[in-house]
Amino acid sequence: MQTPLIRYREEVKQELYNILRYWQSHMVDKEQGGFYGAINNANEVQPNAAKGLVLNSRILWTFSAAYGFDQHKEWLPLAERAYDYLQQHFRDMQYGGLYWSVDAQGKPLDTRKQIYGEVFAIYALSEYYRRTQQQEALNWAIALYKLVERYSFDPLRKGYLDAFTREWQLTADTQLSNQKEHADKTMNTHLHILEAYTNLYRVWPDAGLRTQLYYLIKVFTDHIIHPQTHHQVLFFDAQWQHPSTVFSYGHDIEAAWLLPEAADLLHDSELTQQIRAVSMALTNAAAEGLDKTGGLRNEYEPATQHMDADKHWWVQAEAMVGFMNAYQQSGQEQYLQQSLHCWDFVKQYIIDKKEGEWYWGVTGDLQVMARQDKAGFWKCPYHNSRACLEIIHRVGEELKG
Repeated sequence: MQTPLIRYREEVKQELYNILRYWQSHMVDKEQGGFYGAINNANEVQPNAAKGLVLNSRILWTFSAAYGFDQHKEWLPLAERAYDYLQQHFRDMQYGGLYWSVDAQGKPLDTRKQIYGEVFAIYALSEYYRRTQQQEALNWAIALYKLVERYSFDPLRKGYLDAFTREWQLTADTQLSNQKEHADKTMNTHLHILEAYTNLYRVWPDAGLRTQLYYLIKVFTDHIIHPQTHHQVLFFDAQWQHPSTVFSYGHDIEAAWLLPEAADLLHDSELTQQIRAVSMALTNAAAEGLDKTGGLRNEYEPATQHMDADKHWWVQAEAMVGFMNAYQQSGQEQYLQQSLHCWDFVKQYIIDKKEGEWYWGVTGDLQVMARQDKAGFWKCPYHNSRACLEIIHRVGEELKG
């Protein structure tokens, strides 16, 4: 088994560098500062595209994590560039937090405080501090954490509310991306609070943060993960009522490794044991979305039996990690094979071998989704670079073992 693992590690390591070089070569905005807001599949920059908080935070996380991986001298200036741009253009010095987006010139565009975006900044700032020991970055991450706890945390019903105005008043404008329905609380936001708080706890093991991270894990087991299907419920009202029914296979497999990562950090043996069982159930539920190509499909609606067979880039990236995590937890060969097959799918259909980076995805009949950005408001160097870093680390652990 060592030969396939060694090959897997070396291939994703090379792909990691391909991804980083792409963003270094194509996305630095030398005219207006920071990074461009979008570029299409033909590598044509969209110079007037808005610049999103999620994109810029994910760039900061990516190059900070890359620098932590190999201390390459070229990655740190790119992380610093992202950090400085967030400081100068996204940071709301009057009300705290960060704007959801700025225009191409860096002027505030959408000033709402979307918790999804705020916690990605926490995630990125924690990683930047972890790699640079810059105290200002940690202080900023802690300040953002306190804002999220002050305004978003629901002490009565637990969990977090999704969206606020610039002045931190609750707003009904909660929609993200192509989300069709209003929801006060969402699985997706909670999942990224989880990864943000986990990363912050690594560098700031505060007792209050530990408590909130524990509560957050329990929110997944008590409300978000369905006890019969073992899929996650996507949308709720503030009272955890009126749940949606769609299965999101990518989010299921992503949660399957983020939850045990968080639980392990708390060193609570009972919680760790519980969450590992939850993780395996989530993994098996997500595997329902695999098809004969080895790729993981997007969504399924049981009520109408409609399968969205598109295969998005981020879903395949999370599947690589999630199934590898299941292999490490269980020792069962099938999970390693699922991870390897997802990587084979990525190599064959998702990586743009001519222009670089990964396509947004392919349709159910394996046609490239050409109208989607190669990089943009949501298409960032985060899911795929993180998958590469995780596989390198996890395979290394297996080879040592």
